Amino acid sequence: MRRSSILFALITSIFVMSCGTLSQLADTAIPTAQTIIVTATPEAQPVAEPTAEPALEPEPTSTTSLGESTLIAVQARGVLRCGVNADLPGFGLYDAVRKRWSGFDVDFCKVIAAAVLGDPTKVEYIPVTTADGPNERMNAVRTKLIDVLIRNTTWTASRDGAQLMFAPTTFHDGQTFLVRADSGINTLEDLKDKRICAASGTTSVLNLRDDFAARDISFDLIEIEGENLYRTYADGECDAVTSDSSQLSVQRVNLKNPEEHVVLGDRISREPLGPVVAEGDDQWYDIVSWSVYATMYAEELRIDRSNVDDALATSTDPRVLRLLGVEGKIGSQFGLSPDFAYQIISQVGNYGDIYNDNLGPDTTFNIDRGPNKAWNLGGGGVLASPPFR
Repeated sequence: MRRSSILFALITSIFVMSCGTLSQLADTAIPTAQTIIVTATPEAQPVAEPTAEPALEPEPTSTTSLGESTLIAVQARGVLRCGVNADLPGFGLYDAVRKRWSGFDVDFCKVIAAAVLGDPTKVEYIPVTTADGPNERMNAVRTKLIDVLIRNTTWTASRDGAQLMFAPTTFHDGQTFLVRADSGINTLEDLKDKRICAASGTTSVLNLRDDFAARDISFDLIEIEGENLYRTYADGECDAVTSDSSQLSVQRVNLKNPEEHVVLGDRISREPLGPVVAEGDDQWYDIVSWSVYATMYAEELRIDRSNVDDALATSTDPRVLRLLGVEGKIGSQFGLSPDFAYQIISQVGNYGDIYNDNLGPDTTFNIDRGPNKAWNLGGGGVLASPPFR
């Protein structure tokens, strides 16, 4: 009887201690309340092409909960959830007629899917916006509605400090203005007292205010939700529209008479654009970063879609062999297949392939690469990857 009493007391003590430990863990798991959509992870399914124009607030097939390994969640789901622009030609566009996605940013979603899943088609594209709501792009990252954001998003200090991490810059841009060719506006000073439209919730608004305050140029700011920005300009409700020069260049092509509009040569900011992930998952940040770097390093080494198989079979360059996973097994350090970079280059391309497919001389836009060239190939390029070693 006494032995039973001692045993009962011991069990009770262990139970109490365990409850205390679990309570402490619960108290430290997530210090700030977050709105999270959590559903069971489905069996991996092939990704079907969209059958209708994407909704601005789609029902997620599965999200990644805070604290969960994004790599494990994506591999279990069998699909990468990538937040993109749905209406910016050249960068992120959903073609409702052909029911397909295209663009520079869209291809970088494919880059990550090729690295993680070995298949660039295993992507669910989630249209995200700059307007307030569950599909606001930064909110979508923080709540894990998406695994990665690749939507012409500028890397800034305040964003980096707001539960976000920015992967390598994929497009070096700068902010300027789109105006009518017959408006008499040729310089920034000519915009004095003019009506200038800018997308609400973007860095364009702050850049405009800061730069024009420094220049002592007065103006009338009209903030417009992103999807209505160029329609407002086309309707004549503003004298100029300001945004990244690349965006203005592609939107100009879509205006009724493109030749009646010009993009000013002056720049009022530098805009480093690239992928964004949520804080708290360093492995996933490394995966996204080194997937991007693989496209840049491949171009540095002059390895592209057309010659990567020959390089794999015949190259004796140790840099190429490490990149393609023949030596070094670098991918294994990130939880990926050793040949993750080969999968990216062979199925999607190197940086130059991606740029030329979407923005290069054979496209409608023909945007000069400018600083978006490999550092060692001339022309003032600044793209560079840390070495694969």
